Amino acid sequence: MIWLGIDTANAPLSVAIVEDGKVLAEVVQNIKRTHSVGAMPAVEELFAKANIKPAQIDAIAVSEGPGSYTGVRIGVTIAKTLAWTLKKPLVGVSSLQALAANAKLFNGVICPLFDARRQNVYAAVYRGGTLEAVISDYHDHIDGLIEKLQALQEPVLFIGTDVAVFWDQLKAALGDAAIRASYTLDLPRAAELVTLAQTREVPAVEAVHHFVPEYRRIAEAEANWIAEQKKVER
Repeated sequence: MIWLGIDTANAPLSVAIVEDGKVLAEVVQNIKRTHSVGAMPAVEELFAKANIKPAQIDAIAVSEGPGSYTGVRIGVTIAKTLAWTLKKPLVGVSSLQALAANAKLFNGVICPLFDARRQNVYAAVYRGGTLEAVISDYHDHIDGLIEKLQALQEPVLFIGTDVAVFWDQLKAALGDAAIRASYTLDLPRAAELVTLAQTREVPAVEAVHHFVPEYRRIAEAEANWIAEQKKVER
C-alpha cells in the first residue's frame, strides 16, 4: 500500500511517500517559504523522486491541526483536492501527535507544543512507546500547561521548534523534570504521520467531503466578532 503524507500545520514542511512500511522519499524543510508557494511543488518533486505517479497512491495522510490556521488550511486543502481528484481515502492525524512520534522511544511522557502567540500554546502530552494521550490536544496559556505538567510529577520531554520560546519558563517551573529533545527531532516528519495514519480506520473515499481541520480554538477575528456582538446585544 502506498501512502502520501502531508504536514504543513506550522512553519516546517514535510511530505513523504511510504510504501509497505518503507520510506520511498521524504522532504523535511524549515525555511522561510510560505506553504502556499512551496507545498505543492514539494509534493510534485516527491512523486518525481520516488518515480511514482499520483494515481498509484492508495491513501493520503494529512496533519489536521492544531497549528497555524493558514498552514493547516493549506495542507488540508491540498490533501482533500488530491483525495477527491484521485478518488483515494483521506486520514487526518493530530499534528502534535505526529511530532511526538519523533521521540516515541522515550521512556516517559512527551510534550509537543506549538507557539499560539501571546504566551499561549497548542500542546498535548503523550506516553512514550504507545503515544497514548495523557493530556489530549488543547489550547492553553503556558502557565496553565505548566500546572498540568507539574501535576504529573514525572520527567517530561519537550519537543518542537517552538519549545525554545518557552524553555526558560518551563525549566524554571519544572527544574530537572524538564528535558529538551535534540533539535534533530524538532521538525515534523510526514513518514511518522503516515505511520500513525496506518493505525486508524481508513474512511470511505466519499468521506473526504466531511473532513475538517482540528483547530482547537476559534480564529482571533472570529473571537473579536463574537465579543463585538455581545456588546451590541447589551
